[in-house]
Amino acid sequence: MNALLAPGVPGASVPPPSRLACGLLAALALAIAPQACRAEVRTGIDVLEDAGFAELQGKRVGLITNQTGKDASGRTTVDVLANAPGVTLAKLFSPEHGFYGMSEEHVVSSSTLLIRGREVPIVSLYSGGLQGMRPKPSDLAGLDVLVFDIQDIGARFYTYLATMGMALEEAAKAKLPFVVLDRPNPINGLTVEGPILTDLGLRQVTSTAYYPVPVRHGLTAAEVAMLYNTELHHPGLSVVKMKNWQRRLWYDETGLPWTPPSPNMPDLDAATLYPGIGCFEASNISVGRGTPFPFRWIGAPWMRSAQMLRRLKKAGLAGIVFEELAYTPAKSVFTGNRCGGIRMTITDREKLRPLEVFAHLAAALRDLNPEFTWKWEEARRMVGTDSFRQLYESSATAKGFIRLFNAGEKDFRKTHRLIRLY
Repeated sequence: MNALLAPGVPGASVPPPSRLACGLLAALALAIAPQACRAEVRTGIDVLEDAGFAELQGKRVGLITNQTGKDASGRTTVDVLANAPGVTLAKLFSPEHGFYGMSEEHVVSSSTLLIRGREVPIVSLYSGGLQGMRPKPSDLAGLDVLVFDIQDIGARFYTYLATMGMALEEAAKAKLPFVVLDRPNPINGLTVEGPILTDLGLRQVTSTAYYPVPVRHGLTAAEVAMLYNTELHHPGLSVVKMKNWQRRLWYDETGLPWTPPSPNMPDLDAATLYPGIGCFEASNISVGRGTPFPFRWIGAPWMRSAQMLRRLKKAGLAGIVFEELAYTPAKSVFTGNRCGGIRMTITDREKLRPLEVFAHLAAALRDLNPEFTWKWEEARRMVGTDSFRQLYESSATAKGFIRLFNAGEKDFRKTHRLIRLY
């Protein structure tokens, strides 16, 4: 953003402004700053719409989407394609949390949707285990193209892009064209953090470890698809790029409205901390599900939060402040139990590094709370490497964890530059 500069002649003496003038300038800066930073991003569905749906003309379309698939005017991608001339929306597919993004069940049922007087099937791609995340050959029969349009979060273990990858695999087997309608990485497309997933065998057992990328990968859905296709080699993959998106943009700078991608992702702050705090879902603490601040609070009945707060303040982490806060989660871990906890508030997201926050919290939990434990197999899937466990059990400091995370970022930078579409 451009700073507000007082007019003057080089070398001239300018009197200091009054307190009132300073206040007015500050208020003016706050008023215009959001507008100065906002772009008018056109997502893949907007670009497809602007081009008259050329790629889908005369085709029976299967659409993988949920409540986040919307165009710039707020119309759902379902509505847009259902009313697109020359396009037949034949089938819908929904990911984890279901078509409306409200379910927190481990299995989501298939259903139907009434569109323009006809029932269109909604096939759940979260119907039980990894096999339940794949469209079956019978699901793809009669389709001419499969289209993906879902807003991702930017963390490797968020499952929507794993759904995309499995659908791309099945489309390749069926020799079915696959189109990705691209959307922004909401936590910007420049910052990369965390270890690279090295054990690709994990993709055979979990949807939280599907791609050889760091925890915070800095890519869009289309870029992840292109990266995966260097391994898969599906000739029918194509992407519809966004217009006006720049890698430095955060979601609230795109001009697009925020639609919560899942029940516990209410806002951009939760998404920003998620690559770090989400790793604790492989442990025995609450990450704030069932509280007003999911992924911005951690807690447990046994947590020595006052001692942890002193240690965290001493660490002096950039872009975040911590406070002690007890809370009783209404669901998930420790439902109905009063928990001591630590609340996190972002003060500068450009400086904030959620994996550093995770590193310091993990070390403090280990050193100050004997009750704290990991589910190590799950932790390996979330963090992406056995090296974290080795460091953790050798009493490594937070700085040791951060060195591991920084090595992953450094190793991924070349791939990140090569795969960029923007």
